[in-house]
Amino acid sequence: MLTTAPEIHADPIACLYRPMRLGAWELRRWPDDIPLRGYWSPARPVSGVVSLDKGSDTWMSLMPVEIESLGIGVACAEGHVVIFGLGMGWSAAASALRPGVASVIVVERDAGLIALHEALGLFGRLPGGAGEKVRIVHGNAFEWRPDGPVDLLLADIWLPLVSAGRVDEVRRMQAKVGAGRVHFWGQELELARHAVTAGRLRLDDAEIAATAAEFGLPLAGLELPAYAPRLRAAAGQWMNDHWLSELRPAAG
Repeated sequence: MLTTAPEIHADPIACLYRPMRLGAWELRRWPDDIPLRGYWSPARPVSGVVSLDKGSDTWMSLMPVEIESLGIGVACAEGHVVIFGLGMGWSAAASALRPGVASVIVVERDAGLIALHEALGLFGRLPGGAGEKVRIVHGNAFEWRPDGPVDLLLADIWLPLVSAGRVDEVRRMQAKVGAGRVHFWGQELELARHAVTAGRLRLDDAEIAATAAEFGLPLAGLELPAYAPRLRAAAGQWMNDHWLSELRPAAG
């Protein structure tokens, strides 16, 4: 049964990370009680944040915005899951912990990041031996093909939360994977900005479904409780000037 996305205060994975550096990659722990906003939730003091950094760029972190946004896809995980983009391995670990998940394949193109995870040993320390479900593959998200059916594709290869051409990129991935369902990072913001550009300003369940149908992808998550209000809240907090057109219809 699908549930709501996990909240950061209930995250059983955060304690399994430790600060370390290997090659160009570093896991870094932040000071406690930093006020941080979530994907849809308001800002609150947060402790235990760890980030994955490469040079001056933070590629992933355990900030509320990432846990909430990635958690939507994880809440839909069942059967055979494929994840494009290893990052901190949070999505893979959280998916493997779900009883209905049989296997998790993570496709990552950066050999240095794979080496960092081998040293970290995150999956081997998951409770109940859940990490045995996880397999990391060195490959390219736009070229990799599965050797069997895939129930869910989780795509997370982007550094910014919003970027041009993301829907087309996910279509390219899905054309090779043929997953039963797909969720990609920033999906809710893409739905919002395409919907508003089409004149669908309410961003309710019906308008979100209509926009998702135009994507031509079997999007996962739309059926989760409170998906529409969370999408609207995420758009309000993170869209900024990333709408598809500055000439979008005026509300009201």
